[in-house]
Amino acid sequence: MSFKYLGAKAAAALDKELMSTGAFSIDQLMELAGLSVSQAVFRVHPPTKGRRILIACGPGNNGGDGLVAARHLFQYGYEPTIYYPKRSNNELYKRLAKQLEDLEVPFVQDFPTAAKSTDHILDAVFGFSFSGEVREPFPAVIRAMEQSTVPVTSVDAPSSWNIENGPPQSGLGSSFNPDVLVSLTAPKPLVKHFKGRHFIGGRFVAPAIARKYDFEVPEYTGIDQVVEVTPSGQKL
Repeated sequence: MSFKYLGAKAAAALDKELMSTGAFSIDQLMELAGLSVSQAVFRVHPPTKGRRILIACGPGNNGGDGLVAARHLFQYGYEPTIYYPKRSNNELYKRLAKQLEDLEVPFVQDFPTAAKSTDHILDAVFGFSFSGEVREPFPAVIRAMEQSTVPVTSVDAPSSWNIENGPPQSGLGSSFNPDVLVSLTAPKPLVKHFKGRHFIGGRFVAPAIARKYDFEVPEYTGIDQVVEVTPSGQKL
């Protein structure tokens, strides 16, 4: 089976559908998305490869997924560190950050320095809705991930990439191609430019909604929240 792509407009509409006719709350969707991301990280980088995980979180839903993933990774035995420079005033994000603070997970202010002493990086800065220029303080984050000597896993989209066209043709982010991509719900068109290990995560879409948006829900195994596929979308 080859999985179809879900463009930016369709992905945004699907999110709204899940929270209306699908009867999910944003808290539930973020929890399930973050759980799937944490399982993908565990699959590609088990604790035996190094427990230190640096998680870069943006101010929106992608960052929220990263905060949830960090909590699960802590419970799996990792040592997460959070870079979250633009904290949202939204109560949901405040609660997610508080949960990590209660676990005594450290928050850092200098991502490039922290990136030099970690075993894995989780990129949860920008998701499928990103467009335009990368604004401060995130250019330094993108550069550090481009130059990273440790594996990088991106949530839904490599940060700085356009959902349709992939990486910028030049400049910041043009040479950023993470080792792992976790596509949430369904792959986005940018995966045509991706060369690493590719997972689909988010085990919550009802068949009727999948039919409406014309994409396939992968066959998840057992309690898994992720399915590994080839970069082109073929299930492994």
